[in-house]
Amino acid sequence: MSAPQKDQGRSKGRITVLMGGASAEREVSLSSGNGVVAALKEAGYDALALDVTRDLAAVVAGLTEQKPAAVFNALHGRFGEDGAIQGVLEWLGLPYTHSGLRASANAMDKEASRQIFITAGLPVAEGRAVSISELAEHDPLPLPYVVKPLDEGSSVGVSIVRNTNQRAHVVEEWRYGPVALVERYVPGREITVGVLDGDPDGPRALTVTDITPNAESGHDFYDYAAKYGVGGSRHVLPADIHADDFARACELAVAAHKALGCSGASRSDFRYDDTSGDGRGQIILLEVNTQPGMTPTSLLPEQAAYCGISYSELCDRLVQDALRRADVARR
Repeated sequence: MSAPQKDQGRSKGRITVLMGGASAEREVSLSSGNGVVAALKEAGYDALALDVTRDLAAVVAGLTEQKPAAVFNALHGRFGEDGAIQGVLEWLGLPYTHSGLRASANAMDKEASRQIFITAGLPVAEGRAVSISELAEHDPLPLPYVVKPLDEGSSVGVSIVRNTNQRAHVVEEWRYGPVALVERYVPGREITVGVLDGDPDGPRALTVTDITPNAESGHDFYDYAAKYGVGGSRHVLPADIHADDFARACELAVAAHKALGCSGASRSDFRYDDTSGDGRGQIILLEVNTQPGMTPTSLLPEQAAYCGISYSELCDRLVQDALRRADVARR
């Protein structure tokens, strides 16, 4: 059995933090989860870690033993943000942070989310899903274009194809299923906007961060290594872009959050094409992350801190949002 809680009278309740997982983002999730455990303890919770593996019975047993009031989902990637663990938690009747099953599944499926964005009138790049066999035969779009796995996060497996040799290399190294999403390459910069639920007026955007990969380290876009490697990228917030474009990015992030039906927190990634030289840019929505990184230096906590929300307060708010939604569902 779990160890008894300390300071029972002062504790806000027991929270299980799910971390690890079986995706390519396991190490990132462990880092997020350990940070969240410490932050929730600081906020007054009895926070317990649960390392998630493919052993579903062990996960259920751990949750049953710990008996949490709510679950903080710090998993990333497949099985953690694609609706899988959300379904388990729904089945167990446990409140949990971040988005529900449907929003999680649709956001993780890049083709499904793309169609939702198009229906909602949000700007996306020209593109389509193609089979890897088709990609092996010819370029499905004019060069350059981007090839993405349909259901991976953190830019895992993403490549920019600029010539035939690169296309052949992508096909040869591909291990993400029989179908990929290809989209027109959008020049310019990458920007991101975090969104938080919990305000009376609904979801609100935090700020806009300009993300610049470190080209000297060999990163020509914001790939996995640029995201998580030391010195892989530089974050500038608030982003130094035209005021109207700044406001537009915030509006689009909230609209994307709502279109998918996200809860708790999300982070929308965009390409900002300001290559025309007139001071304005075109904003293209890339994807919505329903499980943004939650290390103390990740983009969402970084934006929250800029808005005066500490890391422990951010984690607390996500737990309170989960409990509030569960309470509404029971009524």
